[in-house]
Amino acid sequence: MLRMSYRKKLGKDLGRRRVEGLEFLDLVLDPGDSIVQSVPLHVIHLDQDDPKKCTSRKLHQSGLINLHESANSAPRRGYLLDPRAKTVLAPEDGGLISLGGSIVVLDCSWKHIEESLDLIDGRTRLEGRILPLLLAANPVSWGKVGRLSSAEALGASLAILGLWEQARAVVEPFPFGNQFFDLNREPLEAYSSADSRTDILDIQTEFFN
Repeated sequence: MLRMSYRKKLGKDLGRRRVEGLEFLDLVLDPGDSIVQSVPLHVIHLDQDDPKKCTSRKLHQSGLINLHESANSAPRRGYLLDPRAKTVLAPEDGGLISLGGSIVVLDCSWKHIEESLDLIDGRTRLEGRILPLLLAANPVSWGKVGRLSSAEALGASLAILGLWEQARAVVEPFPFGNQFFDLNREPLEAYSSADSRTDILDIQTEFFN
């Protein structure tokens, strides 16, 4: 069950409520702050979805990510976004990222997520991280909790780690990118300010239970 004030974001007045997601990013970015070197973003692509709807391919064409057809060629240091992982992504994971660690997404069909994860299990040394709950804005899964596209997952990860400028760049190529941050403005702001993983889980419960 979504928190009542948050549930209103899914109402018919969403289009009229124009606290734009990317404008929100402008608010949280301090113009005087220097952003850490861009985080390397990688996608292990299993070619299971409609190419016309594939966000990973568009990001790759835009030069924003590295695309891999096999887990064997993925980076060895960083985090793999894994919905089965036991550890939630939190701001404290920024330490490894600041040392050059990568964020890696497995691009596959949600219908085949289990067998796809089994396929790459043991073929990467990346540490598994599960994203805290967020609402999808992509047209395939709009409004569904946790059913993020690869672009949304990468943008959310960067935002949680405090890398708002790169988060903006990742979602900008998509019509739904603006709305993704609008839908998730409150939880993302809270997640990115959390002091610990325990705080992340408490915040998640506040918004989604």
